[in-house]
Amino acid sequence: LEKMTDLVAVWEVALSDGVHKIEFEHGTTSGKRVVYVDGKEEIRKEWMFKLVGKETFPVGAANTKATINIDAISGFAYEYTLEINGKSLKKYMESRSKTTNTWILSLGGMDYRIVLEKDTMDVWCNGQKLETAGEFVEDGTETHFSVGDHSCCIKAVSSGKRKEGIIHTLIVGDREIPEAVE
Repeated sequence: LEKMTDLVAVWEVALSDGVHKIEFEHGTTSGKRVVYVDGKEEIRKEWMFKLVGKETFPVGAANTKATINIDAISGFAYEYTLEINGKSLKKYMESRSKTTNTWILSLGGMDYRIVLEKDTMDVWCNGQKLETAGEFVEDGTETHFSVGDHSCCIKAVSSGKRKEGIIHTLIVGDREIPEAVE
């Protein structure tokens, strides 16, 4: 296994199916470009005469579009930026925090990362989209699903404030799980 001697950038990207690690090698003498997603080689180009440019590749179960931009900043110095779905990583994560809720919890010695996609009401657990059952209740809605042998429920209740919108709460058994910040 060849050592990653030309590793110039590493990013962590939180998507619904998990947190993905993107690594980028750039050989500034050979022009070599290698992209790894979660340790798996996604792109390899050995001899590139053009040292600047971009590489686009899919990430995660939903094949989310990622692009690494390679820009010369001065002489032989380069800047590497990652875009997800056409937005800078920072902008993408900011907009994502508005459209998803994430909870990290431990049940029976196992760690789980549960993600709610608010626009579709899809629920993901450790990279798998779960079967859910939704029902209307007096003060909002409940989305029921199981994690292992634990029954879970995401309650959606209006905050009563237009700016805040709907508050989503994960309940496992009879305990409320605090939302994680990624």
